[in-house]
Amino acid sequence: MSHHVFYPTTNLKKPEQLTIERGEGVYVYDTSGKRYLEGLAGLWCTALGYGNEEVVETAREQMKTLPYTHLFSGKTHPQAMALADKLAERVPVDNARVFFGSSGSDANDTIVKMMRYYHNVIGKPERYKIITRERAYHGVTVASGSLTSLPMNLAHFDPPLEALGILRTDHPHYYHGAEPGESEADFVERIVGNLEALILREGPETIAAFLAEPVTGASGVIVPPASYYEKVQAVLDKYGIFFWADEVITGWGRTGNEFGCTTMNIEQPALMTFAKQLSSAYFPISAAVVRGDIHDAMIEPSNQVGAFGHGYTYSGHPVGCAVALKVLEIYERDNLYTHAADVGAYFQKRLREFRDHPLVGEVRGVGLIAAVELDPDDDSMNTGNLGQHAFLRCQENGLIVRVVAGDSLAVCPPLIISREQVDEIVHMMARALDETLDYAVNHRS
Repeated sequence: MSHHVFYPTTNLKKPEQLTIERGEGVYVYDTSGKRYLEGLAGLWCTALGYGNEEVVETAREQMKTLPYTHLFSGKTHPQAMALADKLAERVPVDNARVFFGSSGSDANDTIVKMMRYYHNVIGKPERYKIITRERAYHGVTVASGSLTSLPMNLAHFDPPLEALGILRTDHPHYYHGAEPGESEADFVERIVGNLEALILREGPETIAAFLAEPVTGASGVIVPPASYYEKVQAVLDKYGIFFWADEVITGWGRTGNEFGCTTMNIEQPALMTFAKQLSSAYFPISAAVVRGDIHDAMIEPSNQVGAFGHGYTYSGHPVGCAVALKVLEIYERDNLYTHAADVGAYFQKRLREFRDHPLVGEVRGVGLIAAVELDPDDDSMNTGNLGQHAFLRCQENGLIVRVVAGDSLAVCPPLIISREQVDEIVHMMARALDETLDYAVNHRS
């Protein structure tokens, strides 16, 4: 009999399989005291690991001074203003304005509403459609869930795709998307050509934005081929369509740069969304960032109706803002972006040792985010639920990873991880893969 929690993103027939009780550094411990290396940084988010005393003390002090106030109706507070100014200083968005929320889902939902509002007030109400990509993940609210393209997140929910104007174009995963004999360059030309054809079919004047994670997470850690984003940006610029970068996972060091946009050569997006590593997940906070001219176009229309009628009780929560400010300070002071690049290069090199393993089809990633995809050549093996089996073997061996995109093991450790701890990941995963191979061979189809 399970407890009374209605669990998120869980097989409801199999809840409460592992109870985590405490964390320290890159490790977490279950209720029996067993230690696990948290190889997914929680949900791609605990960049500073667990138990960072500076962040804990910052939250305590803010709770003591001002545990809550809001940003509605002209009210503000120093932490929200300081954090917004800090983000505007750092992001590659011109004269950025920052709207706070509590999750990546609500940040993306906010941008959907802002795109409607903005184009309505500038006299282009027909420009509301948003292009997302196959295998994308952008959240789970009604709007952000509609932008997500994963079957599990769409099944049974009846997302209002047509009402929201959601369009889908190709995913940029060469391993699964290339046609026989097609080079990476030809693959890019074809799928970017498909994007332009979609825009022309729908009418460029009806499309507001193109949304992409610089490097994807839940869809399998897709790192697009070289030149993909440059060619996409050229098409969008041609038709006056905003580039919207979902940096909920890639923001703040994950790819070895401050932003995934930098790593992937995405120059000056008009829109960006952040959460997760913004506070190292120590407090729920998100940011929807828009270019200054987009914000400015909404000022007088909001005055005419009395307010900009969108906001959350916890928009700009003072504890969340204080925590995020401290976390960003630590990232910069401790050179964690450089550390993520340096250790990330070692991490990618070590994981690529698995490319010759009989179960592995592809190893991909950048910085401190990667996926090991199980795709054995031997069709006689029992390939059913290989990813789930490997995931459980990793867990049994003391490594927490996540199964994504069918049979890919996603790895995304805290940014503070050391080379020695990377070696631990590789050792535990190697053992789990070998145990999974034994299973697949001994249970041939």
